[in-house]
Amino acid sequence: MNFVKDTYLVLAQSGAPEQPSLMWQMMPFVLLMVGFWFLLIQPQRKKQKALEKLISELKVGDHVITSGGICGTVTLLKKDRLQLKVDDNTRIEVIRSAVQGLDSREK
Repeated sequence: MNFVKDTYLVLAQSGAPEQPSLMWQMMPFVLLMVGFWFLLIQPQRKKQKALEKLISELKVGDHVITSGGICGTVTLLKKDRLQLKVDDNTRIEVIRSAVQGLDSREK
């Protein structure tokens, strides 16, 4: 029983353990945010810039795919729209932002 009392006395005299500084407490959150930046945000921004460049450099004759899954050949370019030739007698008009990429399969 004496041992238990002595242990409590030693713990009471030594005081509470010191808390780490605020900087060290925030370090995991900072590292998590840096990880999110490099793994999620930066690659998405790079992909978005490449898509914007592709849309701005479209020309007549390019084979494109729209966000709706329509594949066609650009036949007419306007300021914010473009005309696609989908079939021999079928042409549709879509907005430029609907273009998701170039079609690697040539018709």
